[in-house]
Amino acid sequence: MYIQIAPSDIAIFRFLMEAVENLALFTIADRFKGILLLRYSPHQEREFREFMNGLKQEIDIKFLPNPSDPA
Repeated sequence: MYIQIAPSDIAIFRFLMEAVENLALFTIADRFKGILLLRYSPHQEREFREFMNGLKQEIDIKFLPNPSDPA
């Protein structure tokens, strides 16, 4: 899953992700645009989506389409 957040929020996002025992791993795809690639285990998808929905109250998150998905 790709998301976009403000570049200034990347550090707090990392902190919050670590606080939930690394529910997902992320790679910074573009640090200037704040684009992150998130990887999570399929068996934890419900917990991951609940976390992301709760996080939207703290951080402005834009969910991006996966560039590898067919158009």
